[in-house]
Amino acid sequence: MGKQAGAHIVWDWNGTLFHDNDAIIGATNAAFVELGLEPITLERYRALYCVPVPKFYERLLGRLPTDAEWQVMDEVFHRYYAEHRVRCGLTAGAAELLAGWRSAGRSQSLLSMYVHDELVPLVRGFGIEPYFLRVDGRTGPSGGSKAEHMVRHLETLTGVDAERTVVIGDAADDAVAALHVGARAVLYTGGSHSRASLEGVGVPVVDTLQEAVETAERLAA
Repeated sequence: MGKQAGAHIVWDWNGTLFHDNDAIIGATNAAFVELGLEPITLERYRALYCVPVPKFYERLLGRLPTDAEWQVMDEVFHRYYAEHRVRCGLTAGAAELLAGWRSAGRSQSLLSMYVHDELVPLVRGFGIEPYFLRVDGRTGPSGGSKAEHMVRHLETLTGVDAERTVVIGDAADDAVAALHVGARAVLYTGGSHSRASLEGVGVPVVDTLQEAVETAERLAA
């Protein structure tokens, strides 16, 4: 893999590099049908969404889903999402930003809570896999935090210093994972969280991926 020098970005996928809000909302509402819940708007989703995901459902139900309910909703969500993600694409300008960061001699990787075996071919299909030192998706059960996954991800990256690493994501959990390993974070408002909920985390919040990369460069200097 070789020793990497300088700043490193760990990118999130869903809602960050991959603009899949429509598929996420559709899949969430398909799962809600299983519990007789009313459909949710993107605005309400972004105001209430949190990790671990069962807590998000608790905010809507007034209680945690039972294990049986969670299993059904999780299965419905992922089936619907897999069918509808094909109409989604990369966030505007994402490929150019990835290419520019690498051309500047810096390194980057991708860590997602999306299923690993489905993530890798999806990333490969967009032709951006060569920009990353490593692409990691989730290999265990869904619904948990990204923090421990971030520990394992960074441990595999030779020569990457956590203190010069910046996580770019769209969720509060991305910042939690970054802080867990001693890295920095920049949160992007175009995905799963509202600006108000992101600003409560205490890290820089930006409205474009271009701003995210510029902020990451300053943080890792």
